[in-house]
Amino acid sequence: MEERLGIEVLHRGNHVQLIGDPETCQTFKPILLQLYQEACQGIDLTPAQIHLALKQTGAEMRLPASTITDRDLTIRTRKMQIRPRSDNQKKYVQSVQTLDINFGIGPAGTGKTYLAVACAVEALEREEVSRILLVRPAVEAGEKLGFLPGDLSQKVDPYLRPLYDALYEMIGIEKVARLIEKNVIEIAPLAYMRGRTLNGSFVILDESQNTTREQMKMFLTRIGFGSTAVITGDVTQIDLPKGVRSGLVHAIEVLKGVEGIGFTHFSAKDVVRHPLVQHIVLAYDRYEKLEAGQNNPQNNHRRDQH
Repeated sequence: MEERLGIEVLHRGNHVQLIGDPETCQTFKPILLQLYQEACQGIDLTPAQIHLALKQTGAEMRLPASTITDRDLTIRTRKMQIRPRSDNQKKYVQSVQTLDINFGIGPAGTGKTYLAVACAVEALEREEVSRILLVRPAVEAGEKLGFLPGDLSQKVDPYLRPLYDALYEMIGIEKVARLIEKNVIEIAPLAYMRGRTLNGSFVILDESQNTTREQMKMFLTRIGFGSTAVITGDVTQIDLPKGVRSGLVHAIEVLKGVEGIGFTHFSAKDVVRHPLVQHIVLAYDRYEKLEAGQNNPQNNHRRDQH
């Protein structure tokens, strides 16, 4: 409520004091009384109800600036504690903890998927969300789901292995299996998300560079009240057919500057795997820049002139 209206709300028991713009406080007062009456009648106040009540004020969401602070960003789960290492990882974790939709973009080994799973487990254990959804597009180097053995869950499992590995480490294999059985952790192929609205969920879309523009828009519009979405991907490893534009690349352009959506761009400096991985990423970056320069017609024209 404070973020939405830009005022300060102090309360002791059922005595509430509103501090801020007088006009805004007067507008908010009847909304607060309405919510209080509903609570007195035993009605559970959901994020959706509060959102709709605040919408009556006509106030747009005022979000805090996303800046790196010295506050403790350690992610705590029952089995372990995970501390972000690089500045980009700190910015990423802080963004996930404060914004509802976040993009983590960068090369393999930068911790974008691992940290997203850690934040999801922490939110579930704190009962900030009621379930975790793991989503991944089933496009991998030209393979199609129909050629894989087993039922739908078994077909999708290989694509979600990195997410499973992180969950096993943070929760334990047996507990993960029980939570999947109870649908507290749900595995959903991206194509099966259409038509759903996800409330009270922590949703992770991994390998999002392999989504189409239409799939990315469909996924982002599924987000409901009380939910957090983290979209991870590496724009240098797109496995879509030629001529199909990546939904992640398109979303970066379309949503740039949209308030309430966080973007964290990782680089080779953020790689936390084997030291050689960082050198491999840098080597590929250098080669691709060199190759792009050689294929640039302007550069070829300049060489012809010389």
